[in-house]
Amino acid sequence: MHVQDSHWSPASALAAGGMTMSAAAGNGRDVSRTTPLRVDAQRNLEHVLRAAREVFGELGYGAPMEDVARRARVGVGTVYRRFPSKDVLVRRIAEEETSRLTDQARAALGQEDEPWSALSRFLRTSVASGAGRLLPPQVLRVSVEDGPGGPRVPQQRPQPGATELRLVPDQPVAVASVPAVAADDAGTSALLEVVGQLVDRARAAGELRADVSVSDVLLVIATAAPSLPDAAQQAAASARLLDILLEGLRSRPA
Repeated sequence: MHVQDSHWSPASALAAGGMTMSAAAGNGRDVSRTTPLRVDAQRNLEHVLRAAREVFGELGYGAPMEDVARRARVGVGTVYRRFPSKDVLVRRIAEEETSRLTDQARAALGQEDEPWSALSRFLRTSVASGAGRLLPPQVLRVSVEDGPGGPRVPQQRPQPGATELRLVPDQPVAVASVPAVAADDAGTSALLEVVGQLVDRARAAGELRADVSVSDVLLVIATAAPSLPDAAQQAAASARLLDILLEGLRSRPA
């Protein structure tokens, strides 16, 4: 994932803050994770992270860093001192949202005995939290290939050397497997694994359509989380859309 900010450079921002790129960037690491912070610096970091979640949730990960700084009510140089590039900030937010989704999926697994209730609880909780607007792009990346063979469904078995979901014609989907992801992305792998367990249980109980995959479930979370200016309207629209999508996922007697 690579996102560029055309309005501001990390070098100029760091220079404005009186720091060198080499000192603050930490070789591209998230400085906020490795450096002890003063109280005021910690407060600024929390404001930046909250603002980033709001801005990226509303505008997507392409939103400029200036928008994040404006929402946090800090200078853009302050943002760059904690996150030496936009990619670092985006990764931090995506990791946090992935971890939150994983926790929600585990809670549904542990607290709901009935498979469909567990899956629907996970979807409702995730959509209500707005997490779908902040899912990492690699979770939703699907490669669509044209060609004969009829309908294509997301294949969840990792292919050698693959780093994204592949689509295959009319083949059974191994639900317990998960889409191939970058080898070092343990957080994404954990999310896909636990969602796979939810899907497995609902399928085994005959309550989930046979052609539904893990990637379909995550796409539901992303689709059912629209960004609307009015909070009440947004909540109502999300709930209504999710009801419709859940009906589409559920298996029906022949």
